[in-house]
This record gives sequence, structure tokens and C-alpha cells, in this order.
Amino acid sequence: MTLEKLKKLLAEDEGWTVEYKECSNGLNNSVFETICSFSNRYGGYILLGIDDNRTVRGINRESVAGIKKNFVNMLNNPQKISPSLFLALEEIEVDGKIVLYVYVPVGSQVELCSGKIYDRNGDGDFEITKSTDLVANMYSRKSSLFTEREVFPYATEKDLRLDLMPRVKQIAVNIDRNHPWKDMSDRELLRSAGLYEEDKRTGKKGFNLAAILLFGRDEVLRSCAPGYLTDAIVRRKNLDRYDDRLMVETNLIEAYDLLMDFIAKHTMDKFFLMGDQRVSVRSWIAREVVSNILVHREYTSTFPAKIVLENERMYAEN
Repeated sequence: MTLEKLKKLLAEDEGWTVEYKECSNGLNNSVFETICSFSNRYGGYILLGIDDNRTVRGINRESVAGIKKNFVNMLNNPQKISPSLFLALEEIEVDGKIVLYVYVPVGSQVELCSGKIYDRNGDGDFEITKSTDLVANMYSRKSSLFTEREVFPYATEKDLRLDLMPRVKQIAVNIDRNHPWKDMSDRELLRSAGLYEEDKRTGKKGFNLAAILLFGRDEVLRSCAPGYLTDAIVRRKNLDRYDDRLMVETNLIEAYDLLMDFIAKHTMDKFFLMGDQRVSVRSWIAREVVSNILVHREYTSTFPAKIVLENERMYAEN
């Protein structure tokens, strides 16, 4: 976030997508209630170190590291937030005072805080756990927007590539060495990540489409998401057709590796220094293109996503 963006937010009162919290020395429970309600409604910005009158009070500098650590730990504690969210507080300085902020995206699942469901209404967070109609509407709203939540009750662990679990756990530990996933069983991790759930409308329990996309065996993927295909093409000499091609139909974890390797095979990694360290700009660009085309798409659509490499550019179609 830029200072200009922050000042633009501060020009507005709290509302559907903006919340201010003073929190000068630590986090309070209302922060997590707002995260829950934002995830369940439209998403939004939470700014710490600013009071309800939009006055910048700042965060105690000695408390910044502890607040950041506690924030991440709580979001990965299923007793506090479920399913787990992967967010981190960023800091920005305003008139010599530190403000911490985070953007909470709309979640694909109903988010719970301490076992309760919160929704956003205007500038407030309201618990709706015991309101059958409001909870039903929320599940219906999310189910219609996120098809990866469709439950497949006859899919079992045998249909999943659980041999990929150690790698998933290692990635989580690399980000946070105390990540709770490292000590979870495979089933506990799948539940924590929201990949095994119960459809409250139908009562069906099982692995959802997201679980199958991430871990499903190839034949299971073809059955549950028959339109899934990522097509990587090189067009440099034969512009009417292609010079090389890779059609990826495997799980998303291995699909990422295959597409990254394909781009590395057909592009140059020019020398580039940042300070006194050599960095790979090609890897940065490829990582953004590949991760976005795998994550941001509708897998029930039969339109094949494409990554195209040409002489002067690389682009994606989705």
C-alpha cells in the first residue's frame, strides 16, 4: 500500500470494506471478528494504529514484531480462525508513526471466529451463528460464487495423491517454522485447509473440488473436472501452429512445476543484479503468470487456459 492509498482510505469513515483499530500495544478479539466478517462478505482493509475518528495513533514500535507474530499464529490456530487464512500484517509509516494493515479477501468458504460466524453490515461486525436464515443465505451466496466448494461424497483418500503432503507441509514450514500443519495428520490438514467439508444445504460430507484439483489423481481429475486443461505453447518460427507444446492435466501442485520448467526451457534468464545479489527476473515473471493462471480460473469451464511464448512476449489466456 502506498501512502497516497492510505490517505485516500483515511478520508472515508469505516464501512463495508474499511475498519480502523487502535491496537497500540497488541491485538484484541475484535480484529479477528472483523477478519471473519470481511472474509464472509466483500473483503476489505483493516488498519491498526488508527482510532474510530480516523486519527493516526500509531503502533508502539516495541510491539510491532509481537503483533505481527501473534497475528499469523492466530490465523493458523483452528480454535481461533477456521478455515485457516494466510494473511500477514504490513507496515507503513505516517507522520513518524507506524500503521499496520492487511487486506482480507473474500473467502470461498464460510469463515468462523472462535466457532462463531460473523457477517459485515455497514461499519459493524455482527454474529449470525444462531440465525438460520442468515447463515443459509451466506452458504448459498458463497456456493454460487465458488464452484471449487462442490462436495464429492464418493471421493476417498485413495483418490488423492497424499504422497504430496510432505511437500505441502515443508512449504508451510518454510514460510513459518511453527506452522501448525507440520504436526497435523493428512486428514487434519485437509480439514484445516477447508478441503474436506460438509455442505450445509444437502448434508453431504466429503472432499470438495478444491481438494481434487490440488491432490487428485489424474483419472479422478478427468472425472470431476473434465474441462481442466492448461495449454503451454511456444510460437516463434511456426506462428500458425506451434514449435513446442505442453498440455497439463495433472494436479495443481505438480502442474505448477511442469509449467515453470516449460517456461525455463524456452526463455533466457538474463543476468540481473539487485544490490549485490544476482536475481532471476525470469523466475519472478514466470511465477506470477503460472500461479495466477492456476489459481484464478473457473475449473468447471471447458475453456482451456493458455500460456503462450512468442519472440517478444509471454502472455496468458484464461
